[in-house]
Amino acid sequence: MALTRREAMAGCGAALLAGRPALAQAAYPNRTIKMIVPYPAGGTTDFLGRLVADQFKVGLGATVVVENKPGAATALGAEQVARSEPDGHTLLMATSTTLAINKSLYKKLPYDPVKDFTPIALVAGVPFALIVNPQIPAKTLVEFIAYAKSKPGLAYGSAGNGSPQHLGAEMLKAAAGIDIRHVPYRGSVPAMLDVIAGHVPFMVVDLQPAMQQIREGKVRCLGVTTPKRVAAAPEIPTLAEAGLPGFELVAWQGVVAPAGLPRPIVEQLAAQIGKLMAEPATRDKLTAIALEPLPGSTPDSFAAYVGTEIDRWAAIVKSSGAEPE
Repeated sequence: MALTRREAMAGCGAALLAGRPALAQAAYPNRTIKMIVPYPAGGTTDFLGRLVADQFKVGLGATVVVENKPGAATALGAEQVARSEPDGHTLLMATSTTLAINKSLYKKLPYDPVKDFTPIALVAGVPFALIVNPQIPAKTLVEFIAYAKSKPGLAYGSAGNGSPQHLGAEMLKAAAGIDIRHVPYRGSVPAMLDVIAGHVPFMVVDLQPAMQQIREGKVRCLGVTTPKRVAAAPEIPTLAEAGLPGFELVAWQGVVAPAGLPRPIVEQLAAQIGKLMAEPATRDKLTAIALEPLPGSTPDSFAAYVGTEIDRWAAIVKSSGAEPE
């Protein structure tokens, strides 16, 4: 028996509602939002993830929990989000490692950094610094290079294989002509604690979690990796100034969701991040701890930026000679 047009349309509508009831019927958010941070608590990514989560709590009236899921150069957390439902209730505080570096460093990833995510907005740029245990006799970068040359195989810590900290140290190795050995950790903070304790003598670390340790003399900072000195610590020279002309390493962090997130939800989340980043108090807070606020980011501009960053970091990976371990 042939269906009338009205019956056919009613049947199609019922099928669509049955397929995606949460998206078709419920307002967003309708349950707890989970912010996945692919590093341990206490580091830069965790700090930014919690900052954004707090904004979602206020701006969306949502319950938001932060879940730290470190490991595999952020791939564990990234895969979890990539495989989640695209309904806005599972988000990732993504990094340069997640979306740009891993694509060049690893032949096989459990996710595609372009196809498996919906970019929401960039949040902050991340400068790095070369820190050493205070027992190391070197007081300057030039002295440190001489020290490292006298100690072939000198160990260094990093936030993990393929992290900007790992690549930064490998860039230092190539630029300074020193022989150093990589000891990967599951995040900046565990690695930095071992530098403080003297278990590894040095590392390239994101400056934000190291600022207090530098000020308290628990580690010695020999230079920052930015093109210009960092406003929060103008007394620290750049590595380029200190003896390695042209040396530069700056990373970034932003929020992404699983691919296929409906545009209205994308825009809701992006608007909340935009509101957060436009607040002078937020900019002051980030600048004070050596992070660079990145206001004005949109989902489309973030997506385009990831494409250019994949190419830029591919060149850095190649020139540094870094390989996964």
